[in-house]
Amino acid sequence: MASAQYQAATTGSGVSEIDGISWMHIRDSYGVPLASYAFATDHGGVLNPSSTILWSVLGFEFIGYIAIVTTAIWLIGNALSFEWLNMFGSALTGVADRLTVQIATPMLLTTAATIGAFCVAWFLLRGYHAKAVLQIVTMLGVAILGPVFLAEPLGDVLSSNGLLAKGRDLGISVAAGLNGDTNPNPNQMVTTMQEALADNFARRPVQVWNFGHVVDEQPACRAAWSAGMAEGDDDRVRKGMQRCGDYAAYAKAQNPSMGQAGTGLMLLICGGTLLAFAVMLGIRVIKAALDTIYHGFMSIFGFAAGGFVYGPTQTFLIRNLVDGFVAAARMTAYTIFLGIYVLFMGNLFAQAKGQTMAVIVIAGTVEIVATAQLKRLSRSLGRGNDWIANRFALAVQGSGARSGGAGGGGSALGMGNARAGDSLHAGLISGMSMLNTINASPATAWLLGATVGPLNPLSRRKKRMDLNNIAASPMARQSQEYNDAGRRNWRVKVTGRLNGIDGGINSALGVQNVLDGLGDSKVPDSMIAPILLATGASDQQVIDAQRALAVQKATMKNYDPNGFAPLQKALAAGYAVENHQDAAALPAFAAQAVVAADSFVRHSTAPMNPNAVDHQFVQRIMNILDRPDHESQLRTITPDEWRNAGRDTRQHIGRQLALRHQDAATNYYHNQHNPILLQVLQRSNRQLADFNGFDPNRGPVPWSS
Repeated sequence: MASAQYQAATTGSGVSEIDGISWMHIRDSYGVPLASYAFATDHGGVLNPSSTILWSVLGFEFIGYIAIVTTAIWLIGNALSFEWLNMFGSALTGVADRLTVQIATPMLLTTAATIGAFCVAWFLLRGYHAKAVLQIVTMLGVAILGPVFLAEPLGDVLSSNGLLAKGRDLGISVAAGLNGDTNPNPNQMVTTMQEALADNFARRPVQVWNFGHVVDEQPACRAAWSAGMAEGDDDRVRKGMQRCGDYAAYAKAQNPSMGQAGTGLMLLICGGTLLAFAVMLGIRVIKAALDTIYHGFMSIFGFAAGGFVYGPTQTFLIRNLVDGFVAAARMTAYTIFLGIYVLFMGNLFAQAKGQTMAVIVIAGTVEIVATAQLKRLSRSLGRGNDWIANRFALAVQGSGARSGGAGGGGSALGMGNARAGDSLHAGLISGMSMLNTINASPATAWLLGATVGPLNPLSRRKKRMDLNNIAASPMARQSQEYNDAGRRNWRVKVTGRLNGIDGGINSALGVQNVLDGLGDSKVPDSMIAPILLATGASDQQVIDAQRALAVQKATMKNYDPNGFAPLQKALAAGYAVENHQDAAALPAFAAQAVVAADSFVRHSTAPMNPNAVDHQFVQRIMNILDRPDHESQLRTITPDEWRNAGRDTRQHIGRQLALRHQDAATNYYHNQHNPILLQVLQRSNRQLADFNGFDPNRGPVPWSS
């Protein structure tokens, strides 16, 4: 592809240019575009393949060298002419104006001035009268200069008479004065500098590379070479060398050699060095200009609010104003440096008297030295910038400096140890500190719709969440108060259920009574264990008590749901005692049987009219229950007999059975190692089981209403 480009650049029909760089419009001092340069040599052919190969190699090298040199020269000229800034200068101005409208609001100015006035009052109260006066003067200065600056924030930077334009003109004028031009035109000087660079690094080196010497020394040959190159016709160039009488140049063009390939390689290396240095210079000029624009943007925050508040915010404004002027001065210094460099190169080539290759090689070394000098210059400007900003801030803050700062006179509040001079990174850090101060300010939160930290991510969503929490907080607080009242009530319930229990909460019966009471109060399951533990029960007691209650509930699932629940609970708890004789939790099961029996007694209604009780029928039932075959004997009582006995008689029988079961469960709990008492409890369980499985068709049971 490169070979094809080279051929396109050197064909003799019409003007041919290298399209990739032709748009840069870089010309030498004779008006020949560098994009139309061609390497005039024999192309070889089918009968001379070695010349064809050598021509291809030279073509590759030539295209690369011309592209590097042209790009470097264009970059230098573009940076100095400020054409890059014209492309987005209007956009930057529009952004700055919109930012000013958003930031410089009357409310924010009033708030900042109020804070500044508070600082003045504080200084007066503390006896710092000099500081108070300085603060007043500073606030007045910001109030006077602020409207002027905010009316057109970047006007002094981007206008035709702004800092950047004046800095560029001054730098170019100094460079022109060093060249002997006492009345320079800055715009024309940029073109002159580009042409000088094109002559020194493209026109003469290419002639030496192509012909072995500079052909411009003969006017006729100079005209012939320029005409051929302008046409992009290498054949015309060779014939022109023959017609002007430079037969050595013609012979060199007709007989290419490997030495020319080596020369091209050297030029490529030196051209690469030139490009690196040119890029560094161009970027530094552009960066200095962008630093000025950046500090102009940051000054909007200072004049809108920060300049009124004592301390780091005022220092932030001062630093940005100083940095803006120093950045313009830095750009001027870089422009002068570049002008001196171009002058030095021009004089070096002039003194060489045709020894172009020697100068090209020496130029690479010169650029290395110039790079080191440029870094020293940049550091010096940075230190000077810090010193100036610090002295201004110290003057404004009076005695509020910190010792040990830059410049030997202490460091002003907000200066820190970061360099602000040529470091955009340090400026960004300072700017971020300012933004953080504004973001954390209560005044900013009020001005932006009561949004705390409005620049933080998700701040609007957090605001909505906080508003929802605030709206729901009364209900949440009331819920917590209700829960607390409920917990106090549960503790009262616990105390009441422990009355009259031997051992209290430390006994299995005490824990089981409390557990039953908490169930009556519908205490959530998740709160039962914490309440028992808080009352004084041990972890094992709680575990055993909940296990005994769970077994009772599980056993009741097998009973008739329409049966008498207190009877079924007492029966389930009694059976659980029988089934857990070898369990370590037996005391808890025995206690649960007592609790269930007590509940059974409470729910077994006594007869309303004891005189109406048929004691003969009652005795008959009790005698049957005491017999071993009581289950079958109980069926001999007909439904009519149950109904005819009357409600009071039935309730008396139910009450007596409940009391007998209560005695059996209580006696067993107090002496769990007595087998006789266990048998009594078992017999009571069987008697109750007879009535629990009572056929409804055989008449009402003792607990029927």
